[in-house]
Amino acid sequence: MTSLDKPTQDTQTDDARAVTEAALFEAFGGVRGMVETVLPGLLFVTIFTINKDLHLSALAALAVSLLLVVVRLVMRDTVKHAFSGVFGVAFGVVFAMMTGNAKNFYLPGMLYTLGLGLAYVITTLAGVPLMGLILGPVFKENLSWRTRNPGRKKAYAKASYAWGGILLAKCAILFPLYWWADTAQLGWVLVALKIPPFLLAVWLTWVFLAKAPAPIDVFAEMEAEEKAEEERKAAQAAERGDTEAAGGRHRREA
Repeated sequence: MTSLDKPTQDTQTDDARAVTEAALFEAFGGVRGMVETVLPGLLFVTIFTINKDLHLSALAALAVSLLLVVVRLVMRDTVKHAFSGVFGVAFGVVFAMMTGNAKNFYLPGMLYTLGLGLAYVITTLAGVPLMGLILGPVFKENLSWRTRNPGRKKAYAKASYAWGGILLAKCAILFPLYWWADTAQLGWVLVALKIPPFLLAVWLTWVFLAKAPAPIDVFAEMEAEEKAEEERKAAQAAERGDTEAAGGRHRREA
């Protein structure tokens, strides 16, 4: 390796890491996404801890979720993370109100976490790691990693196992508390377990993908193929035009 090669490779590595960070930030919502995930549950458990009023706690959590969506709409920002939060809170409110049990506010989210953790593990065992399905479009590689980029597929598998393990470990803590602890205790543990496991999973994903081969930009490939096809057709048209012009000259000369 020459002295000129190393800076180039370092620059390429830094660029790949920057792209990975940006993609993860987009896929998982960044700081605002974490706030939108934590705030409704935090508000619910805070109000319930103070006055034990299920209706007030549930409606306050739903109201702040809707407010977060409105803020994103006003700022013309993507609303997918805020909307997912609204649906999660709405299901929790319905469960809690119908059963009269405040702990059931958390049950839909816990079941979703369990299902998602199993999905990460099962899809990876099936050879189609869920993390690749989630991040493939973000990296503009779609499913090219499955057959054309084995190193990247391996990284997605590691990341999916990491997410699955972390989420299932979280469930192993929460479900016993659902049966044994009171609503306030369960709520505070849930709030405490929102951000740290999430950050750990995102960091592990970044580590695995930063060391993986670069994604294959299938959109750029399609654009290049379309451009090449257009150039080929233009060349054929020009060739036909030259042939016809030559034929016309021969006829005039004859």
